[in-house]
Amino acid sequence: MIDKINQLKAEIEAVTAANIDEVEALRIKYLSKKGAITSLMQDFRTVPTEQKRELGQKLNELKTIATERLAALREALENSDTVDSDLDLTRTAAPLPLGSRHPLSLVKDEIIAIFSRLGFTIAEGPEIEDDWHVFSSLNFAEDHPARDMQDTFFIEHHPDIVLRSHTSSVQSRVMESNQPPIRIICPGRVYRNEAISARAHCFFHQVEALYVDENVSFADLRQTLLYFARE
Repeated sequence: MIDKINQLKAEIEAVTAANIDEVEALRIKYLSKKGAITSLMQDFRTVPTEQKRELGQKLNELKTIATERLAALREALENSDTVDSDLDLTRTAAPLPLGSRHPLSLVKDEIIAIFSRLGFTIAEGPEIEDDWHVFSSLNFAEDHPARDMQDTFFIEHHPDIVLRSHTSSVQSRVMESNQPPIRIICPGRVYRNEAISARAHCFFHQVEALYVDENVSFADLRQTLLYFARE
């Protein structure tokens, strides 16, 4: 009988189940009134008295192992049923605050919102630019100070590739690909070869505006700037 108990113990410890129905089938097989463990307990009555203590302990241990194993299988399957297979468990919970927005982003968004109410759209361009869009298309003379190495970050020569020194290069790109009317703002980061101090840095943020249309005059410019300042 000890051999039967040990064999059944090893079998129960190795069982697996793919769904709740299979767990229930295992419960019936081992723990029901006609199950294998119940059958062993019925045979226990015929065991000699001197063996009852040892076999009784082993039968109780076997029943406990079977009960805990089936309960663990059921719990694992129930938990897996509640988890969406497409759910990314590494994502941060939505209600968790992740900090605040940078002051520069807040100011830029406020400026964009003001100009949007005036009908301006946003235009953006690369921060690494060529000479044509930064200087030549805007009629910068060959000897203009902005073209000097001490003022501008040059990445390559012939052709000249630079870190843009203003967002006017975005205006050049927009005018190359669009016909008037044009009403845009060009927010972005620009670079200038300056010593970093409490007053200056090698990059800063800039917003330029371009308005090209018929019957547009300095009165429109003045009124736009006045509206922006008041806002």
